[in-house]
Amino acid sequence: MIKSQTAQINQVRGLLTEFGVVIPVGKIAVFKHLPLILEDADNNLPGTFRAVLAQLYQHLVELREHTETLEKILKEHYKQCALSKRIATLPGIGLLTATAIVGTIGDGTEFKNGRQLSSWLGLVPKQHSSGGRNVLLGISKRGDSYLRTLLIHGARAVIHARKNSLSNDGWLGSLIHRRNTNVAAVALANKNARILWAMLTKGEEYHANKDCNLYG
Repeated sequence: MIKSQTAQINQVRGLLTEFGVVIPVGKIAVFKHLPLILEDADNNLPGTFRAVLAQLYQHLVELREHTETLEKILKEHYKQCALSKRIATLPGIGLLTATAIVGTIGDGTEFKNGRQLSSWLGLVPKQHSSGGRNVLLGISKRGDSYLRTLLIHGARAVIHARKNSLSNDGWLGSLIHRRNTNVAAVALANKNARILWAMLTKGEEYHANKDCNLYG
């Protein structure tokens, strides 16, 4: 639904640009300026286009209302779900990711270990044997693509938030220095998947002080 809203906002901005009307970037700006544009009789917008624009705006309002309703339901569910609240303490795991994970895999006991969960999510690097040695070829992209995307986005958010404090001596900082941010984000998502499996199946809590070697 959020993707649909974003796509339609971009469509509206593009259509208006063709008529020389520019709206500032951002969803809030569109909802603020579009009603004013529709009411402005002096902007020389064709009547047919104005009617189409009004329908698009109404659809955007409906999408926003549906999204807000779903967010309220999700927040209420989160408040009552001990598993979701537990894994949401892990950096990179927010409300949406936590509820999506628990909603998909429950308490995680169908996986025998964290690596199996990570592999199912498609976060484990593929390997190819060449000349007697294993060569990493990138992630396998199996399993639930939505959960994988959420975990990787969350990992990127952690990296962005800590980019000025990461040490090249730490695991994450060293990986970014040797490879790149995208590789590091996938690796962190992989690690988070294994950690949250332990949190789900064993009732373990997240302890920030254990991250000293992770971030440096």
